[in-house]
Amino acid sequence: MAGTYAHRIDVRYLEVDRQGVVFNMWYLAYFDDAMAGFLADRGLPYPQLMADGYDVMLVHTELDWIGGVGFGDDVTVEVRPDALGRTSFTLGFTVLRGGEPVCQARTVYVLVAVDGSGKQPIPPAVRAVLAPR
Repeated sequence: MAGTYAHRIDVRYLEVDRQGVVFNMWYLAYFDDAMAGFLADRGLPYPQLMADGYDVMLVHTELDWIGGVGFGDDVTVEVRPDALGRTSFTLGFTVLRGGEPVCQARTVYVLVAVDGSGKQPIPPAVRAVLAPR
């Protein structure tokens, strides 16, 4: 899919529960890692975003599981920009195991200032990185 970024995940043994699948909370960590990779792939490494005075806060996420992921599985998280607002943006995530979808998610992030002054309008340079392609 055009505009989609693929981020490889190495499932660690400690992320798997007694049922033999990745415990649900780890998916949010996978999405944060994939979001940072997505930004870097589009020319905005996360340290640069922060050096420019910005950070992001997760404000909403939805997840739907189709299947599970286990230790040693071939896992990729696809990231796509879904929406772009004045201060927020939405990324869509698809977790693939061996190329097959096992989880779909959408996460809304708000751009905030690193100085603690709150949410910020998305500046043109960041907006260009987040725009669907």
